[in-house]
Amino acid sequence: MKIIIDAMGGDNAPSEIVKGAALASRKYQSQLVLVGDKAKIEAILKNEDCDRSRIEIVHTDMEITMEDDPLTVVRSKKESSMGVGLRLLKEDGDAFISAGNTGALHVGSSLIIRNLKGVQRAGIATIIPFVRPILMMDSGANVNVTADYLVQWAMMGSIYMKNVFGIDTPEVGLLNNGAEEHTGTQIQIDAYAKLKTENDVKFIGNVEGKELPQNKCDVLVTDGFTGNVTLKLIEGMAKFMFSQLKTMYTKNMATKMSYLVMKDELKGLKNSFDASEYGGAPLLGLQKPVIKAHGSSDARAILNAVRQAEAFISTGVIDKIGVSMAEYTKKQAEAKAQESAQVKDTNE
Repeated sequence: MKIIIDAMGGDNAPSEIVKGAALASRKYQSQLVLVGDKAKIEAILKNEDCDRSRIEIVHTDMEITMEDDPLTVVRSKKESSMGVGLRLLKEDGDAFISAGNTGALHVGSSLIIRNLKGVQRAGIATIIPFVRPILMMDSGANVNVTADYLVQWAMMGSIYMKNVFGIDTPEVGLLNNGAEEHTGTQIQIDAYAKLKTENDVKFIGNVEGKELPQNKCDVLVTDGFTGNVTLKLIEGMAKFMFSQLKTMYTKNMATKMSYLVMKDELKGLKNSFDASEYGGAPLLGLQKPVIKAHGSSDARAILNAVRQAEAFISTGVIDKIGVSMAEYTKKQAEAKAQESAQVKDTNE
């Protein structure tokens, strides 16, 4: 496998990105291609224990910043580490990882790698690390959606969770502000109607925000705006909760003693909220694997992103999504043709 990594994307680039690749070179079997400033990458690798036979460097001193317009990657900054990396993926790579600008990665992937046939819009599928992990899609790429987008994401998310997480029949929920079938905007109402009749999805109905930590579903579909707000709220609440626990346990000698008793349990609880365990979020619906790592990814997160990329490739998720989307598109076309025929007969 050849996994290409954007060495210049993210808040901690290139240091943590390169260190993560160094760790992955010792633990995994893939050939890693680091795209970025060669001198900077070499300087970091010099101090790392790595398998250089597994690491290739492709030089470019141009990078996409978090402030850049999403179209920059295919216009004024084609030679950026992200742009070069995506083209390398298209030519002969097996997966691409970037912790850089989310909008640019989504637009660049859609225009360079392209969507699978029948996929209306690729989306970012983020794992929310509860006791029962939830794959939420979309988590930031598509602000404006249609009911059909949500249905396709439910199908793609189910395929991913079945093949990568080993869940036989993933349960799918629609994020909404109430449990009733006719709750929400017209898009949610239409999506509910379509999902409950879709045989390839085990749809359990609407899921409210308060139910997310309660093992409600395996796949959660929503628009990118709501998904991103939800994700960041969960991240913020987790940080707030552990900050409060730290204050409570360091208040006095008695609480410090009780902390020593609870130390291992609290560490385990904190780790259960650590999104870096999953390495990043796959962009589902593309012709090749692209993984969006968190902007603040450290070396450990990049290591796990490489692991996730290998699983993404080896399980054949993309081929299975391609087959599913082709069948869905065919059914949609047949239903539309039948509806048109009925209208014609009525008019005659």
